[in-house]
Amino acid sequence: MTDAMRFEVLGPVRAWRGDAEIELGPPQQRAALAVLPLQEGTPLSPSQLVSALWGGAEPRAAVGVVRSYVSRLRHAGVPIESVGGGYAIRPASLDVTEFQRLLSSARPDSLRAALRLWHGTPLAGVNGDYAEAARVRLAELRLTAREALAEADIAAGRHGEAVADLAELIAEQPLRERPRELQMLALYRSGRQAEALDAYARTQRLLESELGLDPGPELQEMQRRILAADPSLTPVSRPSQLPPDLPEFVGRRSETSALSAALTRSNASVPVLGIEGLAAIGKTTLAVHVGHTVDFPDGRLFLDMSASADPLSELLHGIGVTNLPASPSERASLWRTRTTGRRLLVVLDNARPGDDIHSLLPGPDGPALMITARRRLFDLPHAHWTKLGALDLQDSVALLSRVLGAERVSRQPAETRTLASRTAGLPQVLQAIAARLAARPSWTMAEALDRVGRPAPGSPATPPECQAIEKPYESALAELSPWQARAFELLSAFPAFSTATASEVLDLPPAETATLLESLVDAHLLNPSGPDRYSYQEPVRMFARSRAESMQQIRNRPIMPEPPGRLTQTPLNEGAGQPYTLSSAGPSGGMADALA
Repeated sequence: MTDAMRFEVLGPVRAWRGDAEIELGPPQQRAALAVLPLQEGTPLSPSQLVSALWGGAEPRAAVGVVRSYVSRLRHAGVPIESVGGGYAIRPASLDVTEFQRLLSSARPDSLRAALRLWHGTPLAGVNGDYAEAARVRLAELRLTAREALAEADIAAGRHGEAVADLAELIAEQPLRERPRELQMLALYRSGRQAEALDAYARTQRLLESELGLDPGPELQEMQRRILAADPSLTPVSRPSQLPPDLPEFVGRRSETSALSAALTRSNASVPVLGIEGLAAIGKTTLAVHVGHTVDFPDGRLFLDMSASADPLSELLHGIGVTNLPASPSERASLWRTRTTGRRLLVVLDNARPGDDIHSLLPGPDGPALMITARRRLFDLPHAHWTKLGALDLQDSVALLSRVLGAERVSRQPAETRTLASRTAGLPQVLQAIAARLAARPSWTMAEALDRVGRPAPGSPATPPECQAIEKPYESALAELSPWQARAFELLSAFPAFSTATASEVLDLPPAETATLLESLVDAHLLNPSGPDRYSYQEPVRMFARSRAESMQQIRNRPIMPEPPGRLTQTPLNEGAGQPYTLSSAGPSGGMADALA
């Protein structure tokens, strides 16, 4: 496979094939090369190349000279194509193309990356009218990029950086008014009002002495607004409330890509994205990770819905609103008004069925919204939901490696994979096991397989990692109805089972059993594994099994053993003090509500 060609013209004209730079020969031969990539694949005839290189002052036999240049460049390794009697280059990479792409995004990091592509005067050493016109055009684009970066820095609150960069730009372009207007704004927002007005006065004197002109309308308007202490000059609050991204974050590549793409909108539509899944499966971690990967120049808000008494007021405070309207409807209207047109991200964590999400929804062209919830919120018809599952085996091993170190994990790769597979890819199980192993650096992976696990009910001590693993499941269990909790615990005797088996164990009609099982699927405590079949993730099943055993010990009755080859009829009617109905299947938002 041929190495890709890369060209640079934002400085001296240079070319590479792969990592090897190509020797391009004397200046006029380099000029011939510079013209062709700038056409981005459009062919030029020999006479057009002559005109570009000499501009009407060409030597005799100039066409022959051009053909000689082309031949030498081809011999050096430059892929110049012959197209319709002319010549063309289709570069795999051209710094001008990349510069214009980065400039169009208007993001601070992109603008800085665009300016780093410059290595001096563009087309350095290349003479002729065509090269000079290209230099003027490219130099103007660079000035635009520097002004856009200063404007972005000011919007982001980096006033000191903007003032320093603008001072350098003004020294190079003293008669250009846009940098001076931005300089006045940056000084004013830095609390340097007198300096901002002095900058205007100096500009006024310079323009009058050099050009006999007054400052333009934009500069005059900036002076007027500063003198009037215009409130609109005061920067809006740029919140930064996201928790830090986890350094050991692994996997979730397809989910991250899809969510990031949905958040990078190209029109006025407002993305409303939901992430649902089992307790502690990594919903918040994923939302935070994605939130850090996408640029939101106006800030990021983060709100734990389960811990907030007044979510709407907290969000308004987050964007700088201090005087809140009295009524909830007025607050909702103010929220939409103050966020319209702002590139904000709002993460609503731990949302539950019944939470008033509608009053938090932004208006047109408002913030992007990411919601995490253990159960899908069915009353948000425009939300796009991602169901988060377990990590695959490769990513599970990678997470262990991040926490324990690659060297320790690599000593016993087979045992490491076995240990990772036992966690069923559940992140909090992996984290808890890794924390236990980090506390026992002398243990090998083989020893860990023997030592790590949940003790039997009634054991004198329970390892702390078990408590860390099961705490989220305890909170999920607390949200279940008595019927759901009973089914969740009793059916844990079976790693996988059919609706008919569950109907027999629970002593319920098949149709009602199916609805009850589907409500546990909505809670992510069971997985559908085929037509009328369900299964547990093994750590979840072990938690449910330990709960059932503990409750049975309290009642001092034998519980159903692990199933033999065939299930015998065992009507277990305990655990619910009322007849089973669809409305008693569980909390709202699941299959029961849909059918009730």
